[in-house]
Amino acid sequence: MSHLLRNNKPLLSRVRRIKGQAEALERALEGDADCSAVLQQIAAIRGAVNGLMAGVLEDHIREHIGAADISAEARNAEIDQLVGILRSYLK
Repeated sequence: MSHLLRNNKPLLSRVRRIKGQAEALERALEGDADCSAVLQQIAAIRGAVNGLMAGVLEDHIREHIGAADISAEARNAEIDQLVGILRSYLK
């Protein structure tokens, strides 16, 4: 995924934000946080991870599967791999 290396600053920012959210969740669980606050933090983390996945997925589809110079065989292999990843992600 060399295309990720060209524009990784937004991705790294998202990952760092997710890391901060996870650390806040950890602190909330270690402390005496209200259940609602914990649930809200979990929902925020899930949304952030989904946003990260959507961005990387879109880039992957555009750069690899949608590439004009890819053979049908290679495209099918990419699709099979992506379907496997999506099935795992959506479990």
